[in-house]
Amino acid sequence: MIKISVLQIPRVLLAALIGLSLSAMVLAADLQIPDLGGTSAGLITPAQEYELGQKWLQVYRAQVPTTSDPFIQSYVERLIRQLATYSELDDRRLEILVIENPSLNAFAVPGGIIGVHTGLFRFANTEEQLSSVLAHEIAHLSQRHYARRVEAQANASTSLVAAFVASIIIGMTAGSDAGIAAMAAVNAGSLEAQLRFSRQMEQEADRIGMETIVRSGMNPYAMSEMFENMLRASRFTRRPLDFLMTHPVTETRVSDSRLRAQQFQHPAPNSNITYELVKIRAQILHEKSRNASVRIFEDELRGTNYSTSAAKYGLAVALTRDGKTSEAEILVDELLKEAPQNAFYRVAKADIYAKDENFDAALAILEEELASQPNHHAYNTRYAEVLMAAGQYKKCNLILREHVKRRPKDDYIWYLLAEVEGLAGNIFEVHMARTQYFKLNGLFDKAEIQLTNALRLTTTTDEQTRAKIQEELKSIRKMKQDLAEF
Repeated sequence: MIKISVLQIPRVLLAALIGLSLSAMVLAADLQIPDLGGTSAGLITPAQEYELGQKWLQVYRAQVPTTSDPFIQSYVERLIRQLATYSELDDRRLEILVIENPSLNAFAVPGGIIGVHTGLFRFANTEEQLSSVLAHEIAHLSQRHYARRVEAQANASTSLVAAFVASIIIGMTAGSDAGIAAMAAVNAGSLEAQLRFSRQMEQEADRIGMETIVRSGMNPYAMSEMFENMLRASRFTRRPLDFLMTHPVTETRVSDSRLRAQQFQHPAPNSNITYELVKIRAQILHEKSRNASVRIFEDELRGTNYSTSAAKYGLAVALTRDGKTSEAEILVDELLKEAPQNAFYRVAKADIYAKDENFDAALAILEEELASQPNHHAYNTRYAEVLMAAGQYKKCNLILREHVKRRPKDDYIWYLLAEVEGLAGNIFEVHMARTQYFKLNGLFDKAEIQLTNALRLTTTTDEQTRAKIQEELKSIRKMKQDLAEF
């Protein structure tokens, strides 16, 4: 058996990435991402997978926008972590990315990385249908399909295996066209087989994913329902859906999942207003025209896609974005009578006040909620944003400083912190916050510049601060060097 190290793979990847950097920039707005799963005792160890995943994450985050919507982000994080507790995944150090992209896609990368496109909400009618996709991706990780796929190439030459791994990752970072081109260079005759997991691995992920959602108390038929949604959607588009390019869904696969579901008890339907509200936020996120958003949810009030309450919420959010706050307030007040403590409705009310620049009223709502839920991500994020808009920079700074301790890998919180430091005129702290933002997004050159500028602002007598900055500079330069060797 031919052995390859994780270091042999990255150098091939780096060369390929450099050659395809232009394609990466062009396609970054609409990536199509093949899955990588992550039981193999042969070529790649779990520790190497984790290392590879972390390097990939740095490359990926430098190119792809993640959502800043705290409701969508925290919802996806909670759901994936909940599903993981019912899965066969041993290493639960998960990195969860919510990518602001309207296409139907989700993916898993070795090292515990799971990505979800916000467009996935458009195709999943229920939380359980969404969960079936997420559980499938968790299964790819728990069964280490990535390592097993590489091991299947063990009879090939070392360079062929390395190039194959590189081509898969290029497909995720630079778009499928670049990945296909790279794979064609590796082995044109086996392009289709290399693009996708084997049928056996897909069936295994379906089976184990279904077991995960059943253990979590969800409907096993949700998986076949989601497959049917995908098939219907694919009939009305010339270009294959991103998810289907790496997870081909056939009538046979639908029927297999339906037959498998018959082995399990079918729980009673569970309506989930929270899922509907998150789905609405994702839908509005992708609608660039404010007037169109209003018209869409005016129609939804008379339609069947959402419950009445959810449709009202969607219309209220759309109206607020369009500056029609009086109409929005009537709807939100109706919703608050139904569910006075609903976080989505409370924030919607605060957003109306903030839109009208009645910042005191907006802040009062958010402060009341934070008093009982001080760690709530959406409340903290929105509170900081309104404080910034109100010019209360010192208080905003304090809120963000506390919240970034809870979410040290949330680049949007670091972005807000850098913004408020700039508005307050704290130039040194701007550089320090921007350093963390750029570091999280794999932009090490920019992080180094920020730290160098911060070092210039320190006095020679402030030895402790200078030593801290120099240590951080050393760390970032090492990260940059490691990535260059990747």
